[in-house]
Amino acid sequence: MALTIRKKMVVSHSVRPGAPLHEVETNRSLARWLSQILGLKYGGRYDPSAHDDRDLYFLPTQTIVGPDAARELGIKGPEDLWGGYVEHDFICTKAISHGLLNKNASAPEGWSPLFSERVRNVVLDGVSVFSLADALPAATHMLHNGPMRIKPIHACAGRGQEVIKSLDQFERLLARPDCAQQFEEGVVLEQDLHEVVTHSVGQSFIGDKVLSYCGDQYLTEDGMGEQVYGGSNLLVVQGGYDELLALELPDDVRLAIEQAQVFDSAANEAYPEFYASRRNYDIAQGLDSKGTQRSGVLEQSWRMGGASSAEVAALQSFVNHPQMRAIRVSSVETYIDQPLPADAIQVYRGPAENSEFLLKYVTVKSYDG
Repeated sequence: MALTIRKKMVVSHSVRPGAPLHEVETNRSLARWLSQILGLKYGGRYDPSAHDDRDLYFLPTQTIVGPDAARELGIKGPEDLWGGYVEHDFICTKAISHGLLNKNASAPEGWSPLFSERVRNVVLDGVSVFSLADALPAATHMLHNGPMRIKPIHACAGRGQEVIKSLDQFERLLARPDCAQQFEEGVVLEQDLHEVVTHSVGQSFIGDKVLSYCGDQYLTEDGMGEQVYGGSNLLVVQGGYDELLALELPDDVRLAIEQAQVFDSAANEAYPEFYASRRNYDIAQGLDSKGTQRSGVLEQSWRMGGASSAEVAALQSFVNHPQMRAIRVSSVETYIDQPLPADAIQVYRGPAENSEFLLKYVTVKSYDG
């Protein structure tokens, strides 16, 4: 679906109150870059009083949630933003990747059992939990087949996750003061894999350009010593998934792309009010506790994400070279203060939420296929 962007003004939009500086500044940097590529005016950070009567194209930091929020911004469809819209908050989180423990389990308003039915064969084993009462039965069910990973549904960049190997360990977790609130907000219990490779698969629809990509992502250590998102290496084509699959790709990458397509279609079917012009999916491939190779979609990102800067760099390359078939781009996030590598494009340099320093940059290489 190519989108027609009229002569709009591009604005950055930090959705979360009190968002960290690096998120706000990255958002501004990418919105400014996007406006230059599209030949549109950059209007800075969204300001209702200054932009009230303007035709705007938004780059929000988060998925837009709920009809009131979309109406307030004047967002009517995917042609009005690079990101996504959902009717209810849980839809844009890890929660939708898995079904509930049973039909009597707590569920948020708007929950669609259809989604988990459609994606059952393209996700890992897991359960989504929305109440403390459902937590222990769900954990008992999951631990029967090996260690599980606990994932708060609103956490990102791999933060806040824990691996649980026994019911005793899980019961100690349940005794924590903040545990009840965490489970009420939503927690995913998912089988834990080892020797994991995480693939990134997705599409961006910006103006008359459709970009599709595959790649992998890796972790790095932040200033607190925690393993967090460190970057993505992407192979991007002009066109849809058919153009991407026409390239020479390893079987594991083809599987990741096919699983992402199933997940993407299920979202359109199960949540018909949903739309997105940026659709990114993380797919984990590794060994389960029995040593069996597994592959499954972990979650979706219908918003600005770690790989967004690489996608913008790819868009720039395709606009500059319309006949180019494919390109390799990488986004990098490092918490070590260092000079910018030669030929790299800086996206952000400054303090981070959990560290004194963070550097984000992009590199571009030709496709040698």
